[in-house]
Amino acid sequence: MHPDKITIGTRGSKLALYQAYKVKSEIEKISTSIKTEVKIIKTKGDKILDVALSKIGDKGLFTKELEVALLNREIDLAVHSLKDLPTELPEEFCIGAVLERADFRDALVSKKGEKLNELNHSHTIATSSLRRIAGLKKVNPNFKIVDIRGNVNTRLQKMEDGHCDAMIMASAGLKRLELDSYITEILDPAIFIPAVAQGAIAIETCSDNNKINNFLKTINHQPTLNEVTAERAFMRSLNGGCQVPVGAYSHQNKELLTLTGFVSSLDGINYLKETIEGNVDEAESLGVQLAEKLIKKGANEILNKIRNS
Repeated sequence: MHPDKITIGTRGSKLALYQAYKVKSEIEKISTSIKTEVKIIKTKGDKILDVALSKIGDKGLFTKELEVALLNREIDLAVHSLKDLPTELPEEFCIGAVLERADFRDALVSKKGEKLNELNHSHTIATSSLRRIAGLKKVNPNFKIVDIRGNVNTRLQKMEDGHCDAMIMASAGLKRLELDSYITEILDPAIFIPAVAQGAIAIETCSDNNKINNFLKTINHQPTLNEVTAERAFMRSLNGGCQVPVGAYSHQNKELLTLTGFVSSLDGINYLKETIEGNVDEAESLGVQLAEKLIKKGANEILNKIRNS
C-alpha cells in the first residue's frame, strides 16, 4: 500500500528546492496517484550567515528544524544534502532512502579562469571548509585563504564583487543549478579528497513511520547507500564533522567497495591518507576499519589538537 499523500520538507535555497523536487519527481515515477507537496522550513544554518561553519558547530545546523517538523508530522520526509546530516541521528530518525549520487568531486571556480596549479600566494581563495583549507595548504602552503558563507549564487556573486579570486565548491551543486559553466577545473579526488557523502541526496524520516519507510525502499539507490554508509562510518569513528579536516570517497564496482579517507592538520603538513577495499555488504565495517588505520598513524592526535585550539 502506497501512502495517499506525502509532504516533503526542505530548506528554501535554490539547491535545496532542486533536491526536494528531484525527490518529488522520483516519487511520482513510482505512482502518479500519490499527492506530493513541498514545504519550505528555515533552519538555523540559513539564518546565521556571518560566522564560519567551523565556529558555530555543525550538529544539526541545517537539519534540526526539519526534524522537529518530522516529529510533529507537519512533513512526512525531509530532504537533505547528505553531507549536512550528522553521522549519528537520534533514534527517532533514520535515512529512509538516498538517490543516485551525482558528481562527488570538488570544483575550482576562478574569476579569470586560472587552474589550481596556476594560482599562487597573490591570489585569494575563498572557502569556509576546514577540509578544503587543509587540502589547499597541502597543494600550496602560501595560498591566501578567506572565509565565505551563503548559498551557491551568493558566493558566486561575492567572487564577482571582488571578495576573492577563486573558490572551491561542490561540483554537484553547481551542476544541479546549471552553473557548471563557472567550473574552471574539477579537482582530482585522489589529491583533493571530497567531503563525506558529497553529491548524495538523503531522505530523512521518522523511524516509526513504517508506511513511508517501506515506500521509500522503492526509490532507494543501493550502490549509493553502500558508498555513503562506508564514508559516514569512517567519519563517525573519527568523531568528524565540519569542525575538523576529514574527508572520504568510495566507489562500488560490482561487489567490491573501495574507500579512501584522510585526516589532516589545518596547515596540511600532517596529512594522513589510506585506502581500503572489501565487499559491499561490509560497508559499515570498512569505514570503521579505515578510521582505525588512520588512528594507528596518529589521526586522533591531529584532530584533538584542532578541537582544543
